[in-house]
Amino acid sequence: MKRTRLQNQRQRGSKRRSSALTLRRAVNVPIWGDVTLRLGAALGLIALLVMLHWFGRDGLVDTHDNSVSFLDVVYFTMISVTTTGFGDIHPISNSARLIEAVVVTPIRLAVIFLFVGTAYSFIIKRTWENWRMARIQDTLSDHIVVLGFGVSGSNAVVELIERGTDPGTIVVLDPSAERLEQAEKLGCNVMAGDASRDETLMAVRIDSARTVLVSAGRDDTSILIVLTVRHLAPHVPISAVVRAEDNEILARQAGADNVINPVRFTGLLLAGSAEGKHIADYLADLASVSGRVQLVERPVSAEEVGRSLDDLATGGKGLRIYRGGRAIGFWEDSAKTLEAGDLVVEILQTEADLPAGAVT
Repeated sequence: MKRTRLQNQRQRGSKRRSSALTLRRAVNVPIWGDVTLRLGAALGLIALLVMLHWFGRDGLVDTHDNSVSFLDVVYFTMISVTTTGFGDIHPISNSARLIEAVVVTPIRLAVIFLFVGTAYSFIIKRTWENWRMARIQDTLSDHIVVLGFGVSGSNAVVELIERGTDPGTIVVLDPSAERLEQAEKLGCNVMAGDASRDETLMAVRIDSARTVLVSAGRDDTSILIVLTVRHLAPHVPISAVVRAEDNEILARQAGADNVINPVRFTGLLLAGSAEGKHIADYLADLASVSGRVQLVERPVSAEEVGRSLDDLATGGKGLRIYRGGRAIGFWEDSAKTLEAGDLVVEILQTEADLPAGAVT
């Protein structure tokens, strides 16, 4: 019964979304920029034809008053480009006819194609892009949803992209148009909306996401978002940022699988620097893919089953095993034999620090 209500709610939310909550993604050239370039090129070609006809006006005749003025030249150029051809002004000399055949006709075709292309970019292409994004939105699966694109959220997205994540698989949800514009420049799919609303989260298919990153800027808002996400997506991993230590427990109770406290992490770095000047540097190195080493969590491979944590196939330094929800350190006897289903946390050398030609 509960599942049926949730499905009905999702369908209603999907209908509302079609008119208001729609994904978008930055295009290589903005639509207005493309239209301006095309119109500028067309007007430039028309201006060139006006000058050619003006300098060759002796080869033209006006049956109205037998005098070809500059206005007559502009008029003749426009009816030539648009292939209207009233016949009141026409070329009579061989040179003028040659220019019409060899120069004016190709430019006329180019101008027509430019205007057709402008109509395509402004109307057809924009309609197609909106339709394409709607189809992408309807079939979203195994994507990363970032709820909040502030300092923590934006840095997380940049780090994900540097680690090799396709920005097209990242959906950023934030109420700020300025922040969404920054996410669009990174190539992400974006949507403006309130992440604490059911209909907004259903619009980004939260239940089909690979993982959800919550960084709303305020602990109370982040915890509310976590509660909403967990209600709609019971099995999707959720990582949330909170800044008050007391709220870490609340975030976990709300359903967050991982709770990150940037204030506490800063304190760890400061404390580490008090013990030695290189400890904080190494911790920061571990946390970023741009450093020389990085922490990796992954399932044990088939060839590693039965091996020790010290003998990983990747050549990394095994630190910890997660088995049945229990953490096993590298010094424990249980770490001497890896089992199927284990999760391994290891330190690997980053590709940027590998020697040329080395294979990971």
